[in-house]
Order: sequence, then structure tokens, then C-alpha cells
Amino acid sequence: MKLNEDNYYSQEANKAYFSVSQYKDFCKCEAMAMAKIRGEYEQPVTKSMLIGTLVDRWFEGTLDKLRVESPNIFFCRNGALRADFRKASQIIERIKQDYRFMQYMSGEKQRILTFEMFGAPWKMKMDSFSEKICITDLKVVWNFKSLAFWRYDLQGAVYREGCYLNGYGYLPFYLAAVTKENVPNFDIFQIENQILDAALNEIAVKMPRFIEVKAGLREPECCGVCDYCKSIKKARLRFYSELLED
Repeated sequence: MKLNEDNYYSQEANKAYFSVSQYKDFCKCEAMAMAKIRGEYEQPVTKSMLIGTLVDRWFEGTLDKLRVESPNIFFCRNGALRADFRKASQIIERIKQDYRFMQYMSGEKQRILTFEMFGAPWKMKMDSFSEKICITDLKVVWNFKSLAFWRYDLQGAVYREGCYLNGYGYLPFYLAAVTKENVPNFDIFQIENQILDAALNEIAVKMPRFIEVKAGLREPECCGVCDYCKSIKKARLRFYSELLED
């Protein structure tokens, strides 16, 4: 399946390819990951995620397209951003004044690559790709500490390896991070090669099982605590003392 801007996020593409987000889904809950692949479950979109979408679209130069696609979600009748999303405008106004931030985000936008890795086809889509120079991914987060929480080292490991397997060599991976704090903070974080190496090794260990689960050769395990698991659960008889253990 050849990927493009129109079908990259399609159900067919998600069935055909692994991606960083799908890999993370399998790590969280195999049952949830398979339900998303089958089109039986869709993760709710939060206001926080939509703020990030607006900033992404500004860098892509596709805000006008978004205005046509989702006029009632983001914009008022007069064309202005809804109050809930004005933080995105504040973030954009701040970072576009910074030369270094804009320099790291000046590569080719949303470059799609596919490749074979660990016995499975993968897809990736880069926010900013500067051939022979670097890969940069834009992150709009609550604060810098959350960068480690979201395991962007896994993304960096896959993107670096994907570029290498496509003949671009081992490129440094950067996060162009900006926060949603009252006064946005922003910096460029390079994820060091030893951290990316460790993350890639971690993926290599887990992929054999995930490949078999996705292929229907193994039954997916339920985590029991995610929103998907709660949506399909049946009541259990439990003891009140369980609540006191924490």
C-alpha cells in the first residue's frame, strides 16, 4: 500500500503498517490497540490535543484547509479562533519570533517514509525533515517534564532507524518543544544516541509478540484499566479492603 497525505491515517494503512503510535498502543493495552486497528474504538480527542493540532497546521501551512475542514470546531462564525484555542495563537506568536526554533523546524514538512523493521512494515511522518542534517518533531506539551513521560525516545529511535533504512544515514533527532504554560516556554532537545539505541532495543524485544497479536496468531491481552477496557468490562465482585491498600 503506497501512502500519501490522504490515506496515511486510514484504517487500511493502520492494518498494513506499524507506527510509533500503534506500537505505544500495544504497549499500553493490546486489546485496545487491536480494537483501534479494527475500527471498533476511537480514542477521544481532547482540547489539549486540538491545541497541538492548530500549531502543527500552522507550521505545515494548512490552517486555511483546517478552517474549511472543521469550521465549527476551531473557529467562530467571524473566522476568529474560539476562546478555547487562543492558547495556540499565543504559542505561535511566541515561537515564530525565535530564529533557532524556526531554523530547526525549517525542513520538509510531513515527509512520509515506509520501511521494514523487526519483521514488520512500518510507516512514519516527520514534522520537519532536513536531508543529511536532522529530523525534528514538534511537541506542544504542558511542561518539559512531560516529554520524558510520553516516551518520545521511542519515536526518535524509529524515525532515526527509518531514515537510515531509506538511505539517509543516521540523523540526529530533535524535539522542538513548546509548553502550554501561561507564558509559553520553548527549547530544542536533542535525544542522545545512547538513549535512542536503548529505545530501539526495547522495541526489538517486544515486536515479535505484537506482530503475532496483530496477525491474529495470539489473543490480545487486556490491561483492565484503560478507557477501552472499561467500556467493555463486566462487573466483578470485589472486596472493600482493596481500596484501602493504596
